[in-house]
Amino acid sequence: MKELIPMNDHGIFADGKDTARVDSRFVAQAFDKEHKHILESIRKITEPKSGLSEEFGRSNFWPSSYLNEQNKKQPCYAMTRDGFILLAMGFTGAKAMQFKEAYIKRFNEMETLIKTIVTTRKEFPLLTANIKLIHDNPQPYHFSNECDMLNKLVIGKTAKQFREEHGIQKGESIRPYLTQEQIEKLETLQKVDVGLLLSVPDYEQRKRTLEWYMCKRYNAPLLPEATA
Repeated sequence: MKELIPMNDHGIFADGKDTARVDSRFVAQAFDKEHKHILESIRKITEPKSGLSEEFGRSNFWPSSYLNEQNKKQPCYAMTRDGFILLAMGFTGAKAMQFKEAYIKRFNEMETLIKTIVTTRKEFPLLTANIKLIHDNPQPYHFSNECDMLNKLVIGKTAKQFREEHGIQKGESIRPYLTQEQIEKLETLQKVDVGLLLSVPDYEQRKRTLEWYMCKRYNAPLLPEATA
């Protein structure tokens, strides 16, 4: 299965369609159940006579597989948040409730990260893959900090500030509202930053290098510390 974000320690990952999912093996482990029993529960939930629609089952319980210690292919499922919640409804007790809460929190974190990556991909497509490459466990700020830095250098403010100032809906790309000159500068800086991400991992040093580049190429003033 193609992944946008690799699986974390809780078995949660983002698939190629920007959807957070959890591996059924990790759910079994967290709730102290045998994986075969989790598979049985999922199959009962998704069978035609259960009453669950075929569309819901297909969208929220993806059949998958893994190789066991004997290198044999074994079945598992990749569940969405809705699929997980439906499955976890049958888990009772105080301990089970704690794990339900923990997994919902982890889903929230993953979905926040997905939204940040999707936004970054719209504004700075070249940056996304490289940010994921240099961080084993990328966080939303790894993407937002980089985008904010480039936007401040070119338009003097973050995308969020620009949207608020121009009444643009949250999550909407600011590109259509920029001048051609601003877009060209952002695209140029993005390409420079892609190289710097691998060679200069320190954020502050990268920012100083990009400021110097802007100053030399476009005669732009350095960013004041108040907006850095």
